[in-house]
Amino acid sequence: MPLRMKGQTTCSYHKERKLDFFCEKCREPVCPKCLSSVHKGHFVCEISEITPQKELDIKNFIDRTEKNGLVQIGKYINSTDSLLKDNTSTFEKLSQKLKMQTDKLKQELDMLTAQTLSLYHKMEEDNTKLIKNYKQDLEMYEKQLNQQIQECKAALQCGSHIQVYDTFCEIHSPTYSLPVKPVLGTANFTPNESPQDLLKKALGKVITSGQGQTFTDQNRSVSTSDDLGQPSTQQQQRSETKVKKAVTTYKLQPQTKVVEDWESPCNIGSICPTTDGQVWTKSSGTLTLLDKKGKVIEQVNHNAGISDISLSPTTHTLWVCDIDNNIMELVSGRLTHKFSTKEEPEYICITASNHVIVGMTKHISKFTTDGKMVCTTMDKGTGKPLVCTPRRISECPATHNVAVTDFSHEFDGGNENQHVVVMDTDFKELFVYRGDIPSTYKPTPQTGGGSFYPSDVVYDSVGNLIIGDYKNKRVLLISGGGEFLRVIHTDTAYPWAVGIDRGDVLWAVFGTWRDQVKLLQYSSV
Repeated sequence: MPLRMKGQTTCSYHKERKLDFFCEKCREPVCPKCLSSVHKGHFVCEISEITPQKELDIKNFIDRTEKNGLVQIGKYINSTDSLLKDNTSTFEKLSQKLKMQTDKLKQELDMLTAQTLSLYHKMEEDNTKLIKNYKQDLEMYEKQLNQQIQECKAALQCGSHIQVYDTFCEIHSPTYSLPVKPVLGTANFTPNESPQDLLKKALGKVITSGQGQTFTDQNRSVSTSDDLGQPSTQQQQRSETKVKKAVTTYKLQPQTKVVEDWESPCNIGSICPTTDGQVWTKSSGTLTLLDKKGKVIEQVNHNAGISDISLSPTTHTLWVCDIDNNIMELVSGRLTHKFSTKEEPEYICITASNHVIVGMTKHISKFTTDGKMVCTTMDKGTGKPLVCTPRRISECPATHNVAVTDFSHEFDGGNENQHVVVMDTDFKELFVYRGDIPSTYKPTPQTGGGSFYPSDVVYDSVGNLIIGDYKNKRVLLISGGGEFLRVIHTDTAYPWAVGIDRGDVLWAVFGTWRDQVKLLQYSSV
């Protein structure tokens, strides 16, 4: 059946014939020839006779929409600002209430607290995205309504009879609909008034809902296994203790799954997974953005040697330090200078509080983004430096503790015993991990039982430490309190760099002759 386009004044059946009549039975404009053919015997009238009623309907639509529809949309848009404010306020109050309860408990409960705060933060981010998208949809709907009103006004002012009719049809068959208000994730926290109960219940009951999932403290569990995926008797006993000390929201898989495995198209010195499944890498003077298959997406060249990179957990922008003492931020594909350091910055870490931690010879220091020093581990005549030869730096997303791999070279005041030192936000030492592994844990033929050599360190979302054990060709999982949990992966090559993405998938770089990148799934929600 021929279809008439909007604004078409000629008949679809009889070309060049004007649509001067209206068929009451078929509810469509017709030409004189149609009266004796397609619409023969139908009741018709001149189209000009029905125009006054259509104009009245259009005026009523304009009046109704301007007085009610647009006003209501404006209220919806304004309400999103309150939703954003209330969303942030709610999670701030929940976090504060959680911290107050946590202060009453022993240090072994810190990891449970860290996990819950991390969950709140993720839910807040997800809610914020939903609200912002909702606001954008409402604004788009408002724009579409305004445009439709302008078209209606134009049709009334200078439109033909057929244009008035088409406009009437369009407003009674709307193309767009009011966006549906999103369902936000909610959370609740109920303190436990009996601290003498089981440690698992001491922190309190946490219930969150949203995005199709509900978690309670009954969902949390942790297990440890040896490198072949078989838990030993002693490890099972230790695991039962760890459930009380460091309860997490995920379960360790019996065997680590290799999700991706590819040869890097570029040399990799540092690795920073992004929030959208990609990864930034650095070589001597080049930044390279790769996808999860190893395809090059973007490259940024720098005129000086790049020492290290770090991705901001809040702005998600990449920060860089170079051999010319520069601290820079990558903005719109260009490196923007932020400040300079007196000593050469060798390693860098951007914190959740938007501070810049820089590793330099014999110390690490924390700066604001404009270069003002906040605190430092620099030796003040008290003896051996807390950090002698810093190599990698990582901040815990939940507790905000800082982990640093220290090569401890003699010429920097160390003893050549490589280790990982963990400190609080004020750079006070909490513990040192020196590669201790239970005696029941047997090394594989690939590892050979070499000395501990931590090439890189990174925190996962619940505060566990992942350490690349270079000489033993393996990747370790350590609790936030310094206890060995398991070996995530062993390899035939040396682990050079490690990074964690938003889904707790581990990106590990192994190198002998060429860099090999492997994406490892070691846990499941």
